[in-house]
Amino acid sequence: MIRTIILIFLLQVVSYADTIFAEPAPSIMEPRQIVFSINRGDDETIHHVLSSANNVLKYYGPEKVHMRIVAYYHGLRALLKKEKDIAVRIDALQQYDVEFVACENTMKTKHIKKEELIDDVEIVTAGIVEITERVKEGWIYIVP
Repeated sequence: MIRTIILIFLLQVVSYADTIFAEPAPSIMEPRQIVFSINRGDDETIHHVLSSANNVLKYYGPEKVHMRIVAYYHGLRALLKKEKDIAVRIDALQQYDVEFVACENTMKTKHIKKEELIDDVEIVTAGIVEITERVKEGWIYIVP
């Protein structure tokens, strides 16, 4: 009976083990570099990416992660000022130095002006190229 209780306890402890960091462990000097993309304009996708980014910040700590979120195609909707509920969440992430990037090609195609975007959004010529170049530099690409 006691063995069974000890075994159950040990199995529970093992099943709740924390993630082991790869070397080098994330730090201020060696932050994890993560790029997300938002390429769909539905609320579920946008909020999923923003929640995932928030979870990463909570887990690592904002000082141990460098994050860029690239919006292109229908996902550019996430960076529009008129999308008030989304803009509040983006502002909160920007307070932790999460960088938001808009695709200029998409802006031209959808006739979106810079003034329509949330403040402090970086504009790059091509969102896909931005992601490609960050991956080439060693960033981790998270696909929603």
